Amino acid sequence: MTAVVDKKLMANARLTALFDEGSLQYVASQVEGIGAVSATGKINGRTVVAFANDPSFQGGALGAAEGAVIVDAYAIAMKEQCPIVGIWHSGGARLQEGIGALKPFGDIFRVMTQASGKIPQVSVVLGPAAGGGAYGPALTDIVILGPEGRIFVTGPDVVRSVTGEDVDMLRLGGPEPHGRRSGVVHVVSDTEERAIADTRNITDLLGNQGLLDTSMITDVDMGALLPEQNNRAYDAHPIVDSVIDAGTGVELHPRWAPNIITTLGRFGGRTVGIVANNPLRLGGCLDATSAEKSARFVRMCDALGIPMIVMVDVPGYLPGVGQEWDGVVRRGAKLLHAFAECVVPRITCVTRKSYGGAYIAMNSKALGATRVMAWEGAEVAVMGPLAAIRILHRRRLAEVPPDQKDAVEAELAEEHKITAGGLPKCIELGAVDEIVDPTKTRTAIAAALKAAANPDGSFPRGNHGNIPL
Repeated sequence: MTAVVDKKLMANARLTALFDEGSLQYVASQVEGIGAVSATGKINGRTVVAFANDPSFQGGALGAAEGAVIVDAYAIAMKEQCPIVGIWHSGGARLQEGIGALKPFGDIFRVMTQASGKIPQVSVVLGPAAGGGAYGPALTDIVILGPEGRIFVTGPDVVRSVTGEDVDMLRLGGPEPHGRRSGVVHVVSDTEERAIADTRNITDLLGNQGLLDTSMITDVDMGALLPEQNNRAYDAHPIVDSVIDAGTGVELHPRWAPNIITTLGRFGGRTVGIVANNPLRLGGCLDATSAEKSARFVRMCDALGIPMIVMVDVPGYLPGVGQEWDGVVRRGAKLLHAFAECVVPRITCVTRKSYGGAYIAMNSKALGATRVMAWEGAEVAVMGPLAAIRILHRRRLAEVPPDQKDAVEAELAEEHKITAGGLPKCIELGAVDEIVDPTKTRTAIAAALKAAANPDGSFPRGNHGNIPL
């Protein structure tokens, strides 16, 4: 089969761009003259299977032949136990085949579900992914959206005729709705070439995880990244960047639920997942959306054997009627479930505070955290001392003259810190394992991960799929 070389990068050329130069080999069993193609090749020297819709053939619509190409590609990837990449650009089911075009989608969804948690699955959407073609990417671990990518179950014409809404493909299923509002897309790329490069990088992180090399770990003063005032908001991205090896981080869902950060990167050369509260957004509170976002990420890491580092600075769950109506109980439970079922090592570091139910949810020792460490001065409690004394001493405070109230509250808050026990009490109770210096955090995390590794340097992995129930 001869690759098509043009600036639109149709199926064959997209596969060529994905793989290491000279490594592409087309699957021999595929049929000529259909709207899908599959191949094996290398990404940074490691075997990967990929398939691509061919939009130059009937808009990349899927029928029985195209479905067979994708199902066969999955069979090869499962046999080789290697990552699989889907390059999506399809108008959906091939109408000419009628109801016969729907069965292939069911076959594809079944093999994707069977592969979930067993091999890494990465999707890159470079054109419309409509109808059943929208659910294909959604069933995979990571979804990358190119500048012309559009994901929707029902197209603009049908939406307009049924609901009267005047909408185009961009507003219906482009980077804004799926990168910021729905959470369908993990990474938005500004060019097609960048989307292919992002796909290569993420596939390498998931499929070529490497081994932890503690000799690569050097410490930095992470405490210097916090503001001087404990009640000041700050951006946690520099904290995340200081934990992982320089230049290796890929943030997933950066614009969806930005009050929590989920990042893939390398730590001592080994792929890790980072979960971090971001006090710059909503004060770092957990809410319904951020709980769901982080739960999906935690389950992916556990299923694929990726150890996790959890950087905690959380004041609690976001209160309000809107949160309760938005399902914070149901969706928050997903994060509890995700961490509680984990078998992959995950290290928690409390940098400033961890309060209430959010303390439990952010990979607490009670949920099975491998090791919990805290920086000197960090607070782990039911709630902040000021909020606590306003409840415990509300009658006394009601009698204090207004001009003395701030001073009395400050005094009571300091007394509460002492009586509550602080970090020494947490260590006594087993809620915290050790107090670490911010300048020694990376080496402390490395030691904890090394101690949790199998004798061959690998890590255990969960026996479940990726999408949380």
